[in-house]
Amino acid sequence: MLDVCLLGTSGMMPLPGRWLTALMTRFNGSSLLIDCGEGTQVAIREKGWSFHSIDIICFTHYHGDHISGLPGLLLSMGNADRTEPVVLIGPKGLERVVNALRVIAPELPFELQFIEINGPEEVFEINGYEITAFRVNHNVLCYGYSLRIRRGGRFFMEKAVENDVPKAAWNRLQKGEFVTIDDRTYTPDMVLGPERKGIKLTYCTDSRPTASIAGHAQDADLFICEGMYGEKEKDSKAIEHKHMTFAEAARLAKEAQAAELWLTHYSPSLTRPEEYLGEVRKIFSNTKAGKDGKSLTLDFDKNE
Repeated sequence: MLDVCLLGTSGMMPLPGRWLTALMTRFNGSSLLIDCGEGTQVAIREKGWSFHSIDIICFTHYHGDHISGLPGLLLSMGNADRTEPVVLIGPKGLERVVNALRVIAPELPFELQFIEINGPEEVFEINGYEITAFRVNHNVLCYGYSLRIRRGGRFFMEKAVENDVPKAAWNRLQKGEFVTIDDRTYTPDMVLGPERKGIKLTYCTDSRPTASIAGHAQDADLFICEGMYGEKEKDSKAIEHKHMTFAEAARLAKEAQAAELWLTHYSPSLTRPEEYLGEVRKIFSNTKAGKDGKSLTLDFDKNE
């Protein structure tokens, strides 16, 4: 299962009760962040989660409201005696930007490992997360992310017996490993059925609507998308600054056939996002206004 928490939902500047942009997930003892705006570590504390288990930090882009909380978070992680490496993923320029911010956090007791995204799309597999970065349409180089937790096929003992697979290999084959015993190699498909439906989360902020967003959010269990503006009169402003409205996010969710949509990254002028949900739900009924600390647990389908 995948725990998900919106830590910050504000765009541009923090407000009382609304920190800048950040999302945190937890899976199998490993935590992941997407963006790290001002107030992120405070939001983690308010939620009652721990930053000690954060192994991966993904950045959509390098505007201040998406990365300004990083130096303080790294310092706190270091002060909590972390020694394991932290993987940072982001657009080109990642190492340069982070090292500039680290002028105020020059010494850390753990290694930072930098992965810069190349091209319009790239996939990374780390700690059980399958992370797909895909380019979106903002006024600087910017990426959205899909997180997928894959689920292997069901184990069939009769299939293992039929294929003369020794019991000593069953456990490792269930984990997806290839096993060689007495010069014979056994493969997972010799004991497993077809891959089952896993868990999928798609996250996108700071973009105009694009086909790539809808494509990558296809059949997502949860689609978290920016809704910078809820007011219809702000449509032209969204176009000018390359952001999205509530209605545009809802149309993407409908096209992607996502199970649920959370709106986030609100304009500072949008103080009551719930007031605009009525019209938006006519486009995509399962639309919810994200708020700081909003969370849920995505679980595997128990019927599979």
